[in-house]
Amino acid sequence: MPKLRSQFVCQQCGRTSPRELGRCPQCGAWNSLVEEVVAPPEAGGKPLRGLSTAASEPRPLLELEALEEERLPLPMGEFARVLGGGIVPGSVVLIGGDPGVGKSTLLLQVALEMAQQGVVLYVSGEESQRQIRLRARRLLSDSQPQTASTVRSAPPTLYLVTETQLPRILEHVAALRPRLLIVDSIQTTYLPELESTAGSVSQVRECASRLCELAKTTGISVFLIGHVTKEGTIAGPRVLEHMVDTVLYLEGERFQSYRLLRSVKNRFGATSEVGVFEMGERGMVEVPNPSQAFLAERVVNAPGSAIAVTLEGTRPLLVEIQGLTSPTPFGNPRRTANGVDLNRLLLICAVLTRRLGLRLGDQDVFVNVIGGLTVEEPAADLAIAAAIASSYQNRPLRAEVVLIGEVGLSGELRRVGQIGVRLREAAALGFRAAVVPRRLGRSEPYPDDLEVIEARSLREALAAALVGGTEASS
Repeated sequence: MPKLRSQFVCQQCGRTSPRELGRCPQCGAWNSLVEEVVAPPEAGGKPLRGLSTAASEPRPLLELEALEEERLPLPMGEFARVLGGGIVPGSVVLIGGDPGVGKSTLLLQVALEMAQQGVVLYVSGEESQRQIRLRARRLLSDSQPQTASTVRSAPPTLYLVTETQLPRILEHVAALRPRLLIVDSIQTTYLPELESTAGSVSQVRECASRLCELAKTTGISVFLIGHVTKEGTIAGPRVLEHMVDTVLYLEGERFQSYRLLRSVKNRFGATSEVGVFEMGERGMVEVPNPSQAFLAERVVNAPGSAIAVTLEGTRPLLVEIQGLTSPTPFGNPRRTANGVDLNRLLLICAVLTRRLGLRLGDQDVFVNVIGGLTVEEPAADLAIAAAIASSYQNRPLRAEVVLIGEVGLSGELRRVGQIGVRLREAAALGFRAAVVPRRLGRSEPYPDDLEVIEARSLREALAAALVGGTEASS
């Protein structure tokens, strides 16, 4: 029997220490080191039971064939877009998100669709088979009341097992040879030979390592669901995100119906890509035109409403940003930001006060992005500033205008990337004018059916966008 040893592992960063410490020397977290008892690995490592592994052999780079990655077609267009066009065989995808946001529902829909092309194994360590069957029944039902005649049958190639021990999961994989393996979740999976509990740093790291080895040696695509911490990051060691090929986050507010599937790492496609879904009675419904959906309930000619064109990956999105100013009854005015960075809001308020003379020192300022979206890029600065100024002056912005640009500390407007892509999306949705920073030098031509107003400063931009203002020179 191998000799057991004890070590202390930080639950935040995964750093190990031979002795107990009150504070982690790596990340500085207090009381985060937990004692774990582990056994040394056997000589030569432990092979995957029931699965053949090919011997490695170095080969010259010039002799390797440069072939395009073959992808498994995924009927869900929004999901396929985030993955880069489909599922790459042998890839490992990690999906994280807040509890109840819809991770299990989304992957069960993927399993139901991919089972039409081959064998799919869905492994659940958190829910019973009955619970998953009830969810599948709801996803497969029509809009009518669920009866025997309105519920479609699940594909016979979709297999479900409730298991948490990784060796048994690998035995099921060896017996079924699925094209797709879904593990819900990686924090509930454990190896019996490790003395630590499921979800600990060593368990998550070792289980993920063996599942990655499974994917690379057999060509089976693996989807892992990961829990998130209160900070919004995936629980467990940070090395987990380095081991997998793709890391996705499913975002959404609890009281909002829209969900955003965002890619933060993708070895087979573009990062920062985003897919938009709407949570309904039958699971996640794709939103092929999210800009139109976000602007559907917009009130035209209302003070404090501005349209920004933000870029999520390669996709331009038109979102409504609302601003509201109100005299404060307290000594210190409040600044409330929902969907934008609070520090960015404070900067814009300071520029409006200092450079444009708006007296916001006695005003509460509220900014909200409609639809539960989070806008992080500075291209929305001009729209935020315009929404605040419109509410403060009680003057609406032009209904057909969009605003694009970054605001500097001197009140100047700075160019942002992909202006042409943003303007074409605005023109396609029926907007007739756009206020952008003045371009320096030659650039791609603007769309012919869109009036583009160039402005050097925030003052010129607001004069062109507010109703009754004097337009800046084009």
